[in-house]
Amino acid sequence: MTISTKDKIFYTSLDLFSQRGFSGVSIREITREVGIKESSLYNHYRNKDAILEDIFTFFRNDFSKTLPPVDALDDILKVNSVESFLKAGHRNFKKYMEDENGQKMWRILQVEQYRSSLAREIILNDLFKTTIQFLEIVFSKLIEMKKIRPLNPKMLAIEYQYPVFTLLTEYNILKFDEKDTSEIESLLDQHIIFFLETIKLS
Repeated sequence: MTISTKDKIFYTSLDLFSQRGFSGVSIREITREVGIKESSLYNHYRNKDAILEDIFTFFRNDFSKTLPPVDALDDILKVNSVESFLKAGHRNFKKYMEDENGQKMWRILQVEQYRSSLAREIILNDLFKTTIQFLEIVFSKLIEMKKIRPLNPKMLAIEYQYPVFTLLTEYNILKFDEKDTSEIESLLDQHIIFFLETIKLS
């Protein structure tokens, strides 16, 4: 399949930004890697910031697909056990984190969060707030269905998800250094089991 020049610029920039950070990469380096003249890049992007914005927008849209639609939750939760639902969510996150481009975008977000307001917005709203709100709805529904203990749904969401965020960050760092991630993957599995013990009905 033929890849467009704009896509070549996008993926080359994604690779370079994830390795050296946005500030550590020049337009000249991007165009040299792509194999085009510097002037040709401006036919596709107005500047380097526009490339980064495109990368963030792509991440935002792609990451949103890791959560099922809220209006489908009732049907999903009725036919699945709490364990199978949480494990399915874990598999979706893990699948995303195992994707090479997903890892690169995650790294860029982490590196650029104190320089770029858009990076901060994505981390705070798309990753943290949206995920916690989604899980709060999930746990509220599970309580109504009498599938878990009647605990504070928001606190359950926080207690469940924040360790996952931390472990996934560690996973991505180890992946970047090409180190073994088996312990982190095991901890993610153990986290689900431990959490299920906490919320299950007596």
